[in-house]
Amino acid sequence: MSSNYRIASGRATLAAEVVGSGDPVVFLHAAVCDSRMWRAQLDGVGTTHKAIAYDQRGFGETRAEKQDFSAVADLMAVIDAMGNGAPAILVGCSRGGGIVIDAALRHPSHVRALVLIAPNVTGAPEPIYPPEIKGVMTKLKEAQEVGDLDQVNAIKARLWLDGPLAPEGRVMGQARRLFHDMHGIALRSPPTGSNLDVAPAFHRLDEISAPSLVIWGDLDFPFVQDRSRHVATTMLNGSRQELTGAAHLPSLERPAEITGLLTEFINRCSGRPG
Repeated sequence: MSSNYRIASGRATLAAEVVGSGDPVVFLHAAVCDSRMWRAQLDGVGTTHKAIAYDQRGFGETRAEKQDFSAVADLMAVIDAMGNGAPAILVGCSRGGGIVIDAALRHPSHVRALVLIAPNVTGAPEPIYPPEIKGVMTKLKEAQEVGDLDQVNAIKARLWLDGPLAPEGRVMGQARRLFHDMHGIALRSPPTGSNLDVAPAFHRLDEISAPSLVIWGDLDFPFVQDRSRHVATTMLNGSRQELTGAAHLPSLERPAEITGLLTEFINRCSGRPG
C-alpha cells in the first residue's frame, strides 16, 4: 500500500510516493519520465524497505514557482523529510542518476549505496552520434524548433524507449502509453528555472566509495553505454550489469528484471539474504 506526500524545497512542493517501511531507498526518475517509471520497483523494494519516489521540478505532480534551484538540495529535502534519519540507498536513471552522483560527492554520509541506470554525469564528454542516429536527432531538433510537442514526444519514445538503432515501436503497450503520458506532462510544464548543480563530477568518480551498481542496456545510445562502463569501472566499489535487448528505460520495458536486480543489490547492501 502506498502513501502520497508533499515536501517543501525552496519554492517547490515535491510530490512523493512511499511504499513500505524501514531503511530508505529513494528513486530519481529520468528527464523523459516522472516517478511513475518506478511503479513496479516501489512495490518490490517496499516489501523490505521504505521505498520513496518523487517527481522532480517540472515533472508529474510536483509544483514549483520559477527559480534557480539545486536538484541535489531537492533530493536532500526528500531524504530529510522521509528518510528516518538513516543514510539512503539512491536509485537514479539517466538525469536522476546524475543527481545521485552529485549527491554522493556532496553528501557522502547521507548515501549508503547507489544504483545508477544509464546515468548522466556532469562534465562528461559531449555525445558523439554515429551517422545512422544523426538523422533522427535532426528530426527531433526540427520538431522542437517548430514547437510540435506531439512529434517531440513520439521521437523521444523512439530514441529512449525503443533505442536509437532498434526498430521504432519495439516497446509497445502500457510502457509506451505511460512514457507518452509522463513525457507529455513534462513537455507542457511551465519553466522551473535552472539547476545550479553544474560542477563537473566526471573526473571525481573515483572519490565515491559507497557500494554501487551500474546498469545499462545494449540498445541504448553508444555514448551512454560507454559512459556507463566508465562510471562502473571508475567508482571504488562499482559493479556492472549490461542488459541484452534493452534500451535507456529498462524499468519500464523490463520491470520484473530490474526489480529483481535492485532487490538483490539492496538486500546485499543491507545485510539481508537474497
